[in-house]
Amino acid sequence: MRYLFEEYAFDTDRRELHRGANVVAIAPQVFDLLDYLLRNRERVVSKDDLIKAIWDGRIVSDAALTTRVNVARSAIGDSGEEQRLIKTLPRKGFRFVGPVREAQRPLSVAVTEIPAEQPKPVLPLPDKPSLAVLPFTNLSSDPEQEYFADGMVEDIITGLSRSKSLFVIARHSTFTYKGKAVDIKQVGRELGVRYVLEGSVRKAGNRVRITGQLIYATTGAHLWADRFDSQLEDIFDLQDQVTSCVIGAIFPQLERAEIERAKRKPTGSLEAYDYYLRALSSFLPIHPRTEY
Repeated sequence: MRYLFEEYAFDTDRRELHRGANVVAIAPQVFDLLDYLLRNRERVVSKDDLIKAIWDGRIVSDAALTTRVNVARSAIGDSGEEQRLIKTLPRKGFRFVGPVREAQRPLSVAVTEIPAEQPKPVLPLPDKPSLAVLPFTNLSSDPEQEYFADGMVEDIITGLSRSKSLFVIARHSTFTYKGKAVDIKQVGRELGVRYVLEGSVRKAGNRVRITGQLIYATTGAHLWADRFDSQLEDIFDLQDQVTSCVIGAIFPQLERAEIERAKRKPTGSLEAYDYYLRALSSFLPIHPRTEY
């Protein structure tokens, strides 16, 4: 069965969520949650219904359930503020309220009917510094860290987007690369950005390590790399701490990289070059010519 809503296609047979021609990476539990909400969209689904269907009746905290619902919303372009597709009914439960069309998948598809994947167009670079934050890789065996990593990336994107001097790619565009081996240069061409931030999350016991790398997309050169170690006590405090550190470290690096790029770019205006020579003569000492 395929459920079609907005620009999404939810395929229960292949266990895939598509946004247009792209596959949206989604954790198994979140997929099952969306599946249950879509199948039961004619009624309100209680918290107990979800726990019984997704967790086989195991004890699950309200925070864990809320996290899964928020991740499901994020995967389909919804949010807790909008609740355009998944609505929360206080003290009642949840319901998928978006318009849905059902479509049966054909038993077989001829090879000739499968269109060849067209290469994505190369987007022009904007005038101001442009950046894409890719989903961080979860290097831990604990799948719970997947949500922590995704939430931290979303916070970093939100924090960077507040700067009017930066052009930051939206989360829905960058998360299409989640779980894929990517070529940074190709990402830069496809998203139309000059810089790419990638990273990873690793958990050991009660400690977590986050690494980040800022890469110049046109050449693949590393501009900045760092790691952050902390105790995994309050997950939201840790996300805020790491987000602030990453944003604080990135801004100076982007500024420095843009200055160096501007230095290497020659001017095409003779008038501007004339002003440059006049200014240069004001700073350089003029030595009298010595005859020999």
